[in-house]
Amino acid sequence: MMLNAKYRYIVVEGPIGSGKTTLARRLAAHLGAATLFEDPDANPFLPGFYQDPARHALPVQLFFLFQRMNQVRDLVQSDLFSGVTVADFMLEKDPLFARLNLNDDELALYRQIYDHLKPQAPQPDLVVYLQAGAGTLVERVRRRATMYEKSIPDEYLLRLADAYARFFHHYSAAPVLIVNSENLNFVDSAADFDLLLRRINAMRGPREFFSLGG
Repeated sequence: MMLNAKYRYIVVEGPIGSGKTTLARRLAAHLGAATLFEDPDANPFLPGFYQDPARHALPVQLFFLFQRMNQVRDLVQSDLFSGVTVADFMLEKDPLFARLNLNDDELALYRQIYDHLKPQAPQPDLVVYLQAGAGTLVERVRRRATMYEKSIPDEYLLRLADAYARFFHHYSAAPVLIVNSENLNFVDSAADFDLLLRRINAMRGPREFFSLGG
């Protein structure tokens, strides 16, 4: 099943462990779409951040900010919108991490840089926001953890999930499908993936919720 032609720029978002990148890759492959993905492995400060957050928070945040800015700027200046584009991040999410990780002085500096650099980025045609219970998120991160992810405190993962929930509670710039991913496996279950596509095509309002009972 293909998606409605009005969905040209699709963003999959969610906290660490929600499965956003996995679903974004699955969607892009299915739709033959161009991709816009974060590259955490390219951030040289990230491993140090999980060992000593206070020391590395600002360089980690600024590196990701410049990385995301450059990707979105390239998107605006390219002809990617001649087809479908699937991304695993949205630029407006960047300050969420800044507020979570930076002290007041660092946050003030970050805001100046963010406001100065932020391009006139196109709004997504659809945001798929993946949710899962706190215990599920922690278990997923522990199961798949890279070397630096093994040191992420559970408390940080829970604060991050809460920050995402508060962000999307107020987000209204694009249509949002909130997906409870607890009992859905979009990679290994073709039926679950097809169900998601049907649910997207059936959207009528600016904010809808999709869940599957266990």
